[in-house]
Amino acid sequence: MELKRVVVTGLGAITPLGNSLDETWKNLINGISSANMITHFNPEKFKTKFACEVKDYDPTKYFNRKEARKLDLFAQFALVAVAEAMEDSKIDIESIDCDKAGVIWGSGIGGLGTFLKEIEAFVIGDYIPRYSPFFIPKMIADIASGHISIKYNFRGPNFTTVSACASSTNALIDSLNYIRLGKANIFITGGSEASINEAGIGGFNSMQAMSTNNAEFKTASRPLDETRDGFVMGEGSGALIFEELEHARQRGAKIYAEVAGGGMSADAYHLTAPHPEGLGALNVMRAALEDASMNPEDIDYINIHGTATPRGDIAEIKAIQKVFGEHAYKLNISATKSMTGHLLGAAGAVEAITSLLASINNICPPTINCSKLDPEIDQNLNYTLDNAVHREVRAAISNTFGFGGHNASVIFKKFTG
Repeated sequence: MELKRVVVTGLGAITPLGNSLDETWKNLINGISSANMITHFNPEKFKTKFACEVKDYDPTKYFNRKEARKLDLFAQFALVAVAEAMEDSKIDIESIDCDKAGVIWGSGIGGLGTFLKEIEAFVIGDYIPRYSPFFIPKMIADIASGHISIKYNFRGPNFTTVSACASSTNALIDSLNYIRLGKANIFITGGSEASINEAGIGGFNSMQAMSTNNAEFKTASRPLDETRDGFVMGEGSGALIFEELEHARQRGAKIYAEVAGGGMSADAYHLTAPHPEGLGALNVMRAALEDASMNPEDIDYINIHGTATPRGDIAEIKAIQKVFGEHAYKLNISATKSMTGHLLGAAGAVEAITSLLASINNICPPTINCSKLDPEIDQNLNYTLDNAVHREVRAAISNTFGFGGHNASVIFKKFTG
């Protein structure tokens, strides 16, 4: 069968770099670090005392107090980003077939903050079970997609993808495929996460996955740098409106870009460490290119997973070199987690938006905080260090890899009609 074409008609974001899409993009291309000392709780006893928090967030700006009490922070972030994307898309809900409009959302953890607070209350209350009736509905990872569908009356396919840090990229790819196959006309897709709390910071500290460079917290997220010591946690949400091309045309929608294709793979190697030769990363990028019917030479920019973990960065660069060969030296590569921190399950959505905007605006955002490249990676690739680069970006690929060996890559290209 002939697959339908899919385009992006709306974008929204709330991130450590800004409480809107425009603010986030502006700070990305200006190379701003969002890292700061943790304010969500007292981190004095923790190995890591800093993170990339969403700044100046006031839930009462978006929800009344009764609504806010029913929503974990990860679901609040989701609804805030989606509201911006829906407004941007100019979708008139009364004029579309809501049975063919769906929501596929991604979150690696879900309501960790809610879970933590409820268990704390149970322990402090001498183990007397006085749980909130909203405990489970606030905590479960799928609830954000439920809230979104209820708010916008989207009655089509509705579910949440959970694949650790690849979660929201998997959500994008599933949305792409459902529309391609004619199962829906529109999807609200993306991801959200809010795990900067005692459990999130403590858990990742115990795994030794997160930076403990408290003395240099502003520059501690340093992908590709020889002194990197782990990722810096972020939080927030990215939302995209995916739409079947003819449906978008018929309603006169603004079209940002075309979703060219996506790939998925598994490392099948280790719970938390990547395959040392980047096998899963290699396979997922090849799968994305094949799905998009594109050659390596068609790509101009790669937003790498680039978390600043010692082994992960090396494996990904090895995979890029194997997939792209000599063309790798003509690419711009950047690790925007150096600015946003690692948004875990929401990282894929935010970085997909970044890749898409790079193509639209012909600007590749930088990798910051890298003063000396790790000697184990090729020194001659263009890592877009320190400053954004203006260049033609015909197509961009966004990589996300998660604990458990989950890999997902999505490709966006300029819409040419």
